[in-house]
Amino acid sequence: MSCPFCRHENPAGARFCNDCGARLAAPTIIPEPRSYTPRHLVDKILASQSALRGERKLVTVLFADVARSMELAERVDPEEWHRLLDRLFRILAGGVHRYEGTINQYTGDGIMA
Repeated sequence: MSCPFCRHENPAGARFCNDCGARLAAPTIIPEPRSYTPRHLVDKILASQSALRGERKLVTVLFADVARSMELAERVDPEEWHRLLDRLFRILAGGVHRYEGTINQYTGDGIMA
């Protein structure tokens, strides 16, 4: 695990940086898709036969992340940074779900949908 302050590479499971002593963030647990996808979209996806057998179609892909996020993270308290990212993910997910989109991947400081 890399320290967000000094960039020292620490052993897995370390709670504090072995170089500068900064507290290291706990690994983020990614929830199952059903926990963040609205129920009506889950039902629609599961009911679709094309989702089960596959098909070609045109899609729109959205990738959004925080520009210079590491610079920002260095200047903000880690707990505040976590709250900011959590709020960002809620806003982005809300926009994606409003247009019946699906979030494909969370990328640390952004999403691909």
